[in-house]
Amino acid sequence: MTIIKQVELHEFDFKAKNLGNLTGAESVGAFGYLKGSFSKIKKFAVVIITDDGVRGEYVTHWCASDATYAQSSILAPKLLGRNAEEREGIYDDFKRELRQFDHMGHGPIDIALWDWAGKKLDCSVNFLLGGFKKKLPAYASTYHGDRNGGLDSKEAFSDFAEYCYDLGYKAFKIHGWNDGNAKEEAENVLHVAKKVGHKMTLMLDPACELRTFADALYVGKACDEADYFWLEDPYRDSGVSAFAHKKLRNMIKTPILQTEHIRGLEPKADFLIAGGTDFLRMDPEYDMGITGGMKIAHLAESFGVDVEIHACGPAHRHMMSAIRNTNFYEVALLGPDCPNAIPPVYLCGYSDMIDCIDKNGFVEVPNGVGLGVKYDWDFISKNTTNKKIFSL
Repeated sequence: MTIIKQVELHEFDFKAKNLGNLTGAESVGAFGYLKGSFSKIKKFAVVIITDDGVRGEYVTHWCASDATYAQSSILAPKLLGRNAEEREGIYDDFKRELRQFDHMGHGPIDIALWDWAGKKLDCSVNFLLGGFKKKLPAYASTYHGDRNGGLDSKEAFSDFAEYCYDLGYKAFKIHGWNDGNAKEEAENVLHVAKKVGHKMTLMLDPACELRTFADALYVGKACDEADYFWLEDPYRDSGVSAFAHKKLRNMIKTPILQTEHIRGLEPKADFLIAGGTDFLRMDPEYDMGITGGMKIAHLAESFGVDVEIHACGPAHRHMMSAIRNTNFYEVALLGPDCPNAIPPVYLCGYSDMIDCIDKNGFVEVPNGVGLGVKYDWDFISKNTTNKKIFSL
């Protein structure tokens, strides 16, 4: 066994051009197009070092809020002296440790442990998982609609869908306007389908922006008419009411995708058993890492339903390579004339920018050791705003 002797947390930020915070919330989903703006975006890196000198590393894409960083800071010192190989035991203990919180700080640490395991054994994470897919079909997932000349109209959304199709994307997901205007959302659903529905698979994710159940039903009926592949997190229950979404499922034909905002295995099982969703949502950053995420994938498989991995990143690709019952890799978030808000920390050519797909709309699974990516530690160090080191 190999003892963990040091854990590091590096919080850093970077500037993204033509992105502005449209709602003031502390999340990537709050950003949208704002020409000429330079927004500071915060991320953090986890480093786990064992007594043999092997390093496990992970840089967050989606869960880098102050609350998440604080939770990772709670867990990090509790790794010291543990056997790095014992991911299941660490998962079990850490799940209990954060039982009073939302578990978001757990995922990045678990992912770093998987990176460590791959490096220790000189193999990739997808090899450890039994991965069998080398390429993954991707969909373009938009920023929220804006009023600033980006995705500011139904015509702008359909034009951007056409642009994505020309790049190679065969599927496209709309995040509508934060206003939650059901009529505007429904018109957008129908317009985009009219323009590209014959050649692209379409999804809608209001991200809980619609105000009432009636609004969700109204927009859901538009998704039915336009033959959308799924409707995700439609309204202001915050995506957590199994009863409400079961009721919605009974009133529309478009499949529902839920549980992005429900953390971990057991609550997702309860939501599924209660009939609140058709597809399960999972994210290794949100759902206690690769260890927790694979448990959710197998839960979905045991019920004969599909699991869709939220967002993008190297951990996400490795997991999807080993999951049969999943459909698309989410390249998020995208919009005209602005970057994906992922950290620019890769020296190996890895990318989740809009042009990361091949001509057929697929992304590749990294094949190097561990997560198969190389981080730019000079960039991280230069832009570090907070650093914590825990040592034996």
